[in-house]
Amino acid sequence: MSTTITASGPLTRWRTIDLLTCAFLGVAFGVAYWAWGLAYEAPATAVSAGFPPLSALFAWPWLVAGIVGMLVIRRPGAAVFTELLAAIVSALIGTQWGLTTLVSGLVQGLGVELGFALFGYAVYSWAPLLIGGFLGGAFEAVYEWYSYWTDWGFGYKIAYLFLLGGSVAIFGSLLAVGLTKLLANAGALAAFPPGQEARERAAV
Repeated sequence: MSTTITASGPLTRWRTIDLLTCAFLGVAFGVAYWAWGLAYEAPATAVSAGFPPLSALFAWPWLVAGIVGMLVIRRPGAAVFTELLAAIVSALIGTQWGLTTLVSGLVQGLGVELGFALFGYAVYSWAPLLIGGFLGGAFEAVYEWYSYWTDWGFGYKIAYLFLLGGSVAIFGSLLAVGLTKLLANAGALAAFPPGQEARERAAV
């Protein structure tokens, strides 16, 4: 991942290919989110038996779509669009959380989005990536305080917030960067900044 992204400043105008790629990513991650929902409960329950907030360590994969969407498209709204669409797809397939999944997708995408907005959508290095990842996890944690974890004390809630935010910032960001580089190196992102960066690295 490079810090020299564009020569002309932040990208603001959406192209048709941007919309289509966001849609493709949203659908692909929506299916993956649905599958993770089937596998999530057993390990999350086991690890959180002694300390319930530890379940956050298995929730970070649900925020990867928004991060990848932003790294690929690099336009305002990319994180919200991709994350929300992934949530819609997973809800339509069928999850145990039903339509509340859409609320999660929205707040998660907004958190990731804010991390990049703080840098004017002009920087795509680790600083906005880590901040956006943490905020996405933190926003989701606060939503869950009032929807799922209503019987927890404040200490549990704060621990869950930092565990979810931190795991998204670290693990979610690493996975998103890895997936973006993999797609770029395979030539699938030729029309996007990561594809251009891959070509530039290959030319050196």
